[in-house]
Amino acid sequence: MQLRIQINDTTRDIDVPQFILEEGEDFFAQIDSDLDRGYQMSRLWVDKPDKEQRCQIVADKILTALSNGNQKSGTLMAAYILKRMPHVREVHMNTEGDMTGHELV
Repeated sequence: MQLRIQINDTTRDIDVPQFILEEGEDFFAQIDSDLDRGYQMSRLWVDKPDKEQRCQIVADKILTALSNGNQKSGTLMAAYILKRMPHVREVHMNTEGDMTGHELV
């Protein structure tokens, strides 16, 4: 399965192997557990991020992974989004420093 990432004028597809989607639930649950404690989303503290906010947070982690050349982390984060919001196929990244502007398409 693929998640398309759009950063400004650049588009990149992250290929997520099916086995990661099937076997990654422990990892995804750990992300959810961490986010259950709340998260600083740019300038706003969110006590209980909803599903969309969680995926925006994870999308921001993809942006960091891609800028650091960490393909493995980017793939795992893409898998989280595909698993938690199966209808999402693209993320349009906000590069202005506001993760709440990441658009899940």
